[in-house]
Amino acid sequence: MRLPIDPQADRARRAWVPCPECDDARGCVTCSKGRNCSEHWRYLISNEGARVHLQCPACAHTWTLDTHRARGRRTA
Repeated sequence: MRLPIDPQADRARRAWVPCPECDDARGCVTCSKGRNCSEHWRYLISNEGARVHLQCPACAHTWTLDTHRARGRRTA
């Protein structure tokens, strides 16, 4: 069963990350180059610091992505 698009979804708030459910951007030349594609974007529903809540407009899958990247430690 396909979920509906979240009522908080707004096309003005988008993110360009792969959808872990449908992988609809596979084979897209623009996406493979790391550029913002006009077709394969995700709704940015909300965020809590580095955690973003996303929804794919193609399959309606929702997920949370932690965008925080731990910094490596320098050794002397």
